[in-house]
Amino acid sequence: MKCLLNESTEERIKAAAAKIFMEKGFDGTTTRDIAKEAGLNSALMNYYFRSKEKLFAGVFDEMCELFFHGLTEILSQPLSFEEKILALIDHDFKIFRENPALSNFILNELHRNPERLIDIAKKASSIRSTVLEKQFNDAVASGEIRNVDIKHILLLIPANIQFIFISKPLTMKIHNMCENDFELFLDEHIKVVKEMVANYLFLK
Repeated sequence: MKCLLNESTEERIKAAAAKIFMEKGFDGTTTRDIAKEAGLNSALMNYYFRSKEKLFAGVFDEMCELFFHGLTEILSQPLSFEEKILALIDHDFKIFRENPALSNFILNELHRNPERLIDIAKKASSIRSTVLEKQFNDAVASGEIRNVDIKHILLLIPANIQFIFISKPLTMKIHNMCENDFELFLDEHIKVVKEMVANYLFLK
C-alpha cells in the first residue's frame, strides 16, 4: 500500500510541476509553487525530487516523448507523402491544443537553455527528414509537388500552429472572442493551415 501511495504522490507532483512550469517557466517557478499546486508540503516534495532542475528535466522529457511518439507513429504508417504532411499538421495542432501553454513553455526554455531545445529540434528534424526524404524526392521527380527545400515546409507547420496559441489573449481581445469563440476559431485555423500548405506544395 505504501508503494501505491508513493507512486500516487509522485504523479501528483509531476502533474503539478508540468502545470506550473508551463505557466511560469523554469525561472518563474518555485518548489513552493509546485507543492501548493500538488497539495503537499515542500519537505515531502523534496523527498521525491531533490531539485527543481531534476523535476523540470522530467517534465521536459515527458513532453518530448509525447511529441516524438506521435511523430514516429505517423511516419511509420504506409501513407502517401501528402497524407503524412497533413497528418503531421494534425499531430502538432493536437499536441498544442491539448497543452496550450506549451508554446510559451518552449519560448521560455529557448531563452533560458537554447542548447536543450536545439538538440530536440535537431532530433525532430532528423526523424522527419530521414523518413520523408525518399517520398519527398519521389514526389518532386513525378511532378506531384514543387521543388522546394522541405525544411521550409517543416518550419511553416509549427510556425503557423504555435503562434495562434502564443497570441491567444491578444487574438481574443482584438476580435472580442469568448473561450467558445476561440475554440471554434481554432477549428477553422487548422483547416486554413492545411489548405495553405497543400495548395502551395502540391501541384494539382
